[in-house]
Amino acid sequence: MRKDHKVMRFLWIFLMLTVGSVIYALGVAYFLDPLDLAPGGLTGIGIILDNFIPLGPGIIVFILNVPILVVGLKKFGKEFLFSTCYSTILISILMDVFREWNHEMALTQDRMLAALAGGVCLAVGMGIVFRCGGTTGGVDVIIKLVHLKYRHVRTGTILLIIDFTIITASVIALKNIEIGLYAIVALFVNSMVFDLVLYGTDEAKLVYIVSNHHEEVADRLLKEISVGVTFLEGEGAYTREDKRVLMTVSKKQNFPKIKDVVKEVDPQAFMIVTSATEVFGVGFKNAHHEEL
Repeated sequence: MRKDHKVMRFLWIFLMLTVGSVIYALGVAYFLDPLDLAPGGLTGIGIILDNFIPLGPGIIVFILNVPILVVGLKKFGKEFLFSTCYSTILISILMDVFREWNHEMALTQDRMLAALAGGVCLAVGMGIVFRCGGTTGGVDVIIKLVHLKYRHVRTGTILLIIDFTIITASVIALKNIEIGLYAIVALFVNSMVFDLVLYGTDEAKLVYIVSNHHEEVADRLLKEISVGVTFLEGEGAYTREDKRVLMTVSKKQNFPKIKDVVKEVDPQAFMIVTSATEVFGVGFKNAHHEEL
């Protein structure tokens, strides 16, 4: 039974890596590459170089990826070989295949629409691949390698420097500042949608509850809404009475239920509600994704 489960899991991961790679390649071939939009990464470099070395962006990206993948394989092992190498090779092939099918024509000649659609496709494709434990190669692998030695360096900082350098290079090489500006739009959309696909809607509500019926409130929150509750020790500054303050974090959609429970148990309860932009832990964002 356990063996069957492993086989099914392998097949599912293989399927999702394929789906993610197809979506990523479609975004490049049908929206970004035909209009020379290069929103960072090795894909962006491939789109730029294809104007001077007409091999096709897929082949160029593959060539650039080879030394990076060799180093990555030595550092990260066999699991890396399957997930990342498979996605990288498939994306490289499909970019040029889709490009030929599309006769190098974009689905839209409006650069803004192309930047938005292309950015979304790249983000969704990358997000699916990342959720399966892989990467799309290139800069992603470089960042993982950098983090092996310099864990304090933030992923966002590295990506920002690399991507804007590539966008600047596209403006200089193609002598068109509009291309760079639209590429920035694609990059921004890619970043926003990628986080949404990888982490989901992460915004949460942080709630502090001061009630004389704290035990009952906590019990109902645990049983009826399945949110974690922590007791904090407090003291009333005026009464000098000891107070137990409840602290809980929940998905935004669960907050109305929390409010109703507190109101039912203790209409006189005091509640402080604020937004939590990032929450790490069970039921929320996985901290391991942030290490990429």
